[in-house]
Amino acid sequence: MNGSLLAAPPQLTKFEGSPPEVSIIIPARNEEVSLGDCLQSLTTQTGVTFEIIVVDDGSTDRTRAIAQSFAGVRVISPGPLPVGWTGKNNAMVTGAKEARANWLLFSDADTVHLRGSLARALDEAKKERAELLSYSPQQVVGTFIERAVMPVVFTELAVQYPLHKVREENSKVVAANGQYILVRRTAYDAVGGYAAVATEILEDVALARLFRNAGLRVYFRYGADSVCTRMYRNWAHLREGWTKNLALLFPQSEFLAFQSLLLWLAAWATFGFAIYGASNHHYVWIAFAVFWLPVYLRIKIAHFAAANNLLAIAFGLPMFVYLLLRSRKAHANGHVSWKGRDYTVGMKRENITAKTQAAKPIPRIEDQKLRTGN
Repeated sequence: MNGSLLAAPPQLTKFEGSPPEVSIIIPARNEEVSLGDCLQSLTTQTGVTFEIIVVDDGSTDRTRAIAQSFAGVRVISPGPLPVGWTGKNNAMVTGAKEARANWLLFSDADTVHLRGSLARALDEAKKERAELLSYSPQQVVGTFIERAVMPVVFTELAVQYPLHKVREENSKVVAANGQYILVRRTAYDAVGGYAAVATEILEDVALARLFRNAGLRVYFRYGADSVCTRMYRNWAHLREGWTKNLALLFPQSEFLAFQSLLLWLAAWATFGFAIYGASNHHYVWIAFAVFWLPVYLRIKIAHFAAANNLLAIAFGLPMFVYLLLRSRKAHANGHVSWKGRDYTVGMKRENITAKTQAAKPIPRIEDQKLRTGN
């Protein structure tokens, strides 16, 4: 992450009486690698009053200790996981119950927030008359596998869920990115919030659909000016994460896999023709390399660096095909895994209602001091 975002120490001021303008809710399960950067970037926000609630979802590493080391951050634990619910949804519901503000920001522990972004996001939500505002963060990639695969995934997401379509009030295309979702509390409560989508693996899109179906405005855009994230740091986590989600994000996964593989073969074939022509003085054959230009321009919409886009074309497409088919198989078999938990997918939800969670007792809260930015 960009170290310049984290240079200043937290400048927090205690407030009493009036509730804050924004409650920031962070679900965290074994996030010791990223949580410190996330909280450092949030505790230094200015221009708006806020509280930060970290929901430690049964972490076995230093997640809880890191959260407790930040003055003013409230650290709570969710209750037992109801049957069929995902751990993240359970944490979100718990955090929302404890929140006091009129606006709720749900953000993942692997995000880093630019200075002043919280106040700007709140202003933007009000300006756009949005009951749900979501940003797609700038994606930070490090390892070869991240650099090759992530541009392909986010290219296809941009094609499947065009941002201008998502923002159209009567559009059937709706989406949000769970790494950054800001909602008005009254609207969130009216649609049932995360409790209403508690069994959904793809809870961010499901929540956005709830808002859209209720006639509430959803505003979604690329948010590199506000937030960045590194979703996965190795092949094992990347494979598990996209296996959980890809089949849900792309219902026509088999066709997309075939299309992506065909594109990859065509890219390498035309590149081979160009190299052959150059080496044999058939220079007109070099024109075959032009095929890479439209493919590159397509990948470019995902907002990654040029080198990563080229890696995606050369190596990422077949990896994406593998992940798509792996995800489809996992969902067809009815089971996916994430962060040490196994989930049954496609299960009916008639007996898993919001009322079940509403009846749960509020868990004990530690670190009660409440603070805000100036």
